[in-house]
Amino acid sequence: MQNKKPTRWILTIFAVMLSFSAATLTVFAEEAEEAAEAVDMSSKFYMTPWALLPPVIAIVLALITKEVYTSLFVGIVVGALLYANFDFEGTLTHAFNDGIVASLANPSHVGILVFLVILGIMVALMNKAGGSAAFGRWASEHMKSRAGAQLATVALGVLIFIDDYFNCLTVGSVMRPVSDKSKISRAKLAYLIDATAAPVCIIAPVSSWAAAVSSYVTDGNGLYLFIRAIPFNFYAILTIVMMIFLTVTGTDYGPMAKHETNAKEKGDIFSGVKSMADELSAEANPRGKVIDLILPIVVLIASCIVGMIYSGGFFEGENFVDAFSNSDASVGLMLGSAVTLVITVIYYLFRRVLKFKTMADCIPEGFKSMVPAILILTFAWSLKMMTDSLGAADYVGELVKKSAGSFSTFLPAIVFLIACGLSFSTGTSWGTFGILIPITMSVFPLTDPVGVVCISACMAGAVCGDHCSPISDTTIMASAGAHCDHVTHVATQLPYALTVAGVSAASYVVAGFVPNAMIALPVAIVLMLGTLLVIRAGVRRKQARTSSPE
Repeated sequence: MQNKKPTRWILTIFAVMLSFSAATLTVFAEEAEEAAEAVDMSSKFYMTPWALLPPVIAIVLALITKEVYTSLFVGIVVGALLYANFDFEGTLTHAFNDGIVASLANPSHVGILVFLVILGIMVALMNKAGGSAAFGRWASEHMKSRAGAQLATVALGVLIFIDDYFNCLTVGSVMRPVSDKSKISRAKLAYLIDATAAPVCIIAPVSSWAAAVSSYVTDGNGLYLFIRAIPFNFYAILTIVMMIFLTVTGTDYGPMAKHETNAKEKGDIFSGVKSMADELSAEANPRGKVIDLILPIVVLIASCIVGMIYSGGFFEGENFVDAFSNSDASVGLMLGSAVTLVITVIYYLFRRVLKFKTMADCIPEGFKSMVPAILILTFAWSLKMMTDSLGAADYVGELVKKSAGSFSTFLPAIVFLIACGLSFSTGTSWGTFGILIPITMSVFPLTDPVGVVCISACMAGAVCGDHCSPISDTTIMASAGAHCDHVTHVATQLPYALTVAGVSAASYVVAGFVPNAMIALPVAIVLMLGTLLVIRAGVRRKQARTSSPE
């Protein structure tokens, strides 16, 4: 009986969406046909509000039905229907050939999938060797409090600032045993991982994200602009402030509070929703040592850094900064993880903690543990292709251009909100950078302080939308790293991300009037702390009412 309700929700919402589409189609018909003719497109929905419908449907369905796979697939089908003007053959070929097959044929995507699989195998190896269990025992002796374990997770996430994918999976692998021993819910672990992935990468000058942002500035001043924008990246900075506040004060609210209560009082770190990866975990080797976990992780970090600068031409004469800026993260991470896997196997054979046959069995086990993440990523990439083919990003970009001159003072806040919406609906931060940063630079010169604030607002909004979106690859990676149910992670994280987003939007209004980081950043931090204190007071009042006798 439990499966009928989600199915009924899917059919009902899908029918309502299609009915609404049919009823209002004539409103945008003329505008859509003009846009299609201008770019030689056959779709009547190109660069119209309809281009945003597929991701909206996928996100709404995922949040309501808790079924992420079917929701993403429905979004892909809707996008293909709009692109093909409801032609059956065109819909079928666009959804599969131009969507799913094309996303899997993309070399960059394949590199990320290979990296995921190798990391899954390495996690299985470290678990079988007993390294994870040994680290968990060590941590339980040295980290006596839940706050200490959470702060350690945040600190490790901040230290691994090279790349968000690498951050999510590495921090998850290292800190899962620690968080489990400390009775921290997997939902909270996933939030801490996700909140120290993209938000940290976007304020780290030496990261794949800095390289991506710098690439959109064609005059060679990309890294300089990125550094100037860091103090105005309110969402990233305030997210770190919020994590530390929640951890130190022990405050939780929204759906997260229930998960944390279940973990603390009942020892149920999953709140009844286990991930596939944990169901596949095996018994640990009692002879394992902490070094069996630490050494592979250290080698992985070093190998991935070398792999990234290799892909950027470091060994062909480029200096370190230029090589890192020109690096291909998917190639670097793939090569680095492959080298690490070989070294790890040799090390475990030398240590005699695992037999070769046992390590070979970890290959399919590690692959299975990453199947949910691979499936969701494939569908999310395919959905992005649907929105790209409908011109969703170009449509939003045109809206920004039209409104830029009228609201110059409020433009940082407007850019932040638009970037949030675009990144949330498409599930990509880097695509949002590519659309909005050139538009912002065409409106404001680099010498204008408001222009720098707007660039930072674009980056912050892109990270915010990426942080909230259930179809974002970083959000999916965080779920995989924590071995947390994906929809559970999205639902528990959303109130926290929206709180920071609201304060950030208000802070960008302040920065629009006073584009000085020495003033705007302290004001933003004070607003964040004030908001959190109000929330904490509300949580305490609620707890007092609940615990007091009637």
